[in-house]
Amino acid sequence: MKLIYLLFAMALIVPVTVIAISSENAGATAAPTGDLARCATFENGTRYQAGSYPIVVLSGSYREMGRQYGALMKGELQAEYAMLIANLTERGYSLDSLREDARQATALQPKRMKELTAGMADTTGLTEEDVEILYEGPIFYVSYASVHPGCSFLAAWGNYTRDGSVVLSRNYDLPDLLSVFDPYYTLAVYNPTDGSNGVATFGPAGTRPETLMNSAGLFIADNNAADSAGAVAIAGRPDLISEFFRLMLDYSDMEGLDAGIQSLRADGGWIVNAAGPAAAYSYEETTYDIKRREGDGRIAAANHFVDPSWHLAASPAEHSAVRYSNLLNLTEQHRGAIDGEEMIRIRDVLLGDGGATFRHDLLGGYPYSSTHQMTFVPKTRTLWMKVVDRDWQKVELGLLFAA
Repeated sequence: MKLIYLLFAMALIVPVTVIAISSENAGATAAPTGDLARCATFENGTRYQAGSYPIVVLSGSYREMGRQYGALMKGELQAEYAMLIANLTERGYSLDSLREDARQATALQPKRMKELTAGMADTTGLTEEDVEILYEGPIFYVSYASVHPGCSFLAAWGNYTRDGSVVLSRNYDLPDLLSVFDPYYTLAVYNPTDGSNGVATFGPAGTRPETLMNSAGLFIADNNAADSAGAVAIAGRPDLISEFFRLMLDYSDMEGLDAGIQSLRADGGWIVNAAGPAAAYSYEETTYDIKRREGDGRIAAANHFVDPSWHLAASPAEHSAVRYSNLLNLTEQHRGAIDGEEMIRIRDVLLGDGGATFRHDLLGGYPYSSTHQMTFVPKTRTLWMKVVDRDWQKVELGLLFAA
């Protein structure tokens, strides 16, 4: 089977080595922020706990950071892989077919991502093929079930926010059948020593991250746009989402990030949302064109193209149009008062109450949820993250870059 959406990273395997992980005691060096509990270290990596969320802070070459991730999250990665294989084989998919799909999806990944993968395979006890399948896990679930993910984005600035700087939020909406991944959500912070930006990702351990931030205060994430752009995919192009990690490593301002996004040729239809301390854009992308949307102090995106120059014949799905309008309406209601905490209040409004958040709501015959949510203030690098049915957790992300 050829997947529509390719994933970034997980490819090499090296012999398993002896791993030494140390747990920190009360006399250890203080964590970067008092809200985090230091749990373990491996080489130059450290694992923390913030509420119900594990955080791994990694430092070194890409191979070294992969080793640290694999060692610090070994138990979760092995359990997640076992869960994934059990579920997919029970649904009738052979291990050989999963391996072939995963091989195709990771074939065009860049060297830095392959180095991360090699390091993870080195310390997890999983084989190269195991890690590739794990990285594909959520996409397998979505593709094999023939359902579309949702997602929405909202950013405000200028007269809409308390200090004029950008405050943004993102919902990642998926069928509840993906809830098997919820226990494995992890905030990973990569601090490469090659001069690149630090990059933070939020998603299930070992799987493709689709919500990313960097040490310069930039943000990037995606929304599914199949209803507007169609399901056409172009072979031989890297998965657009896999490019996000590279963009976060390489760009430190919105001018550069904008140029980087607009220079890519998408392999399929997407909405890409990007922001920094002073600006936010939404890019509507097909395999043949890209249109950048701006805003007047606020910008929203759901799962349909908004730019009128597309001249689309079909109307957007009702749930997408409603979520889009609701986000703009809520932003107007909170004009001048929006900061991180106020943005959380906007995101806590459910779809049925005039908001954009799913919580086990039926959509197309499937129960849907805003599987993960986040609010980010680029100026201060302050992050709030949430997995459905869990509490919001605040993290001063800026303190973890180069920590």
